[in-house]
Amino acid sequence: MYDIIIVGAGPAGLTAALYALRANKKVLVLESKSYGGQIVNASLVENYPALPNISGFDFATNLYNQVKDLNGEIKFEGVIRIEEDKTVITHKNSYKAKAIILATGAENRKLNIENEEKLVGNGVSYCATCDGNFYKNKTVAVNGGGNTALEDAIYLSNIAKKVYLIHRRDIFRGEEKYLSELKEKDNVEIIVNSTITKLNGENKLESIEVKDNNDTKQTIEIDGLFIAIGQTPKNEIFSNIIELDEKGYIKSHDGVHTNCDKIYVAGDTRVKELRQLTTAVSDGSIAATIAIKEMED
Repeated sequence: MYDIIIVGAGPAGLTAALYALRANKKVLVLESKSYGGQIVNASLVENYPALPNISGFDFATNLYNQVKDLNGEIKFEGVIRIEEDKTVITHKNSYKAKAIILATGAENRKLNIENEEKLVGNGVSYCATCDGNFYKNKTVAVNGGGNTALEDAIYLSNIAKKVYLIHRRDIFRGEEKYLSELKEKDNVEIIVNSTITKLNGENKLESIEVKDNNDTKQTIEIDGLFIAIGQTPKNEIFSNIIELDEKGYIKSHDGVHTNCDKIYVAGDTRVKELRQLTTAVSDGSIAATIAIKEMED
């Protein structure tokens, strides 16, 4: 029997573990892949208070090591489902807890077009900081209109010979400062009101087909495509007991409590306005603190 089981070892989950361990609780963190979540792919985190210029990998590793130094138990087992009696079932074992914190984050959204899956790792990527160096002095494209897409395009512009930024609208959701920086770069071409309709190439990506709002099509020869069109939560495994919104995010009337007693939520996996590193760690600390308080009441 654990005091708290945390599902997910991203910033929210690890922060929740840190707070619970410092309160002398018996904690288990379950993670299906590797620790760190999405932030591990960030080459540089510049907007975290008092920690400017730290890589996402270093941030995640420091947090992971903090949890391990407090003898936190972290197991890399994929969760299959949870039950209302606070039983967590993985593909290897089942575990029981007094409280559960769901911090599964989100995953990259795909274009869902032909050849996308086949060409992942052969020209198609969802992480510019992970794979950008493979395209030094080559031609690449970034698809998306948020901060991630704009930052990816900036990052790649310092590596690649040519960068196309393709967005389905003419208004970008990302910050104006990033867009302004891109417009000043000679090797960046911005294509708006356009969608990618086809990926060409057998064993590696050779070109993409783009269609604008007037149904005018063009083929652009590129070596790499970086897809940055948002994320989707990974909450289907909880849908047997946890209320989700229409997009699959966990509902919470106060940002912490789910519809199930003693099952809490933290981080990008919940319904919220802002999904940032600061809000993830905030969620984790709040969820753990409230879980501990309500466990002891």
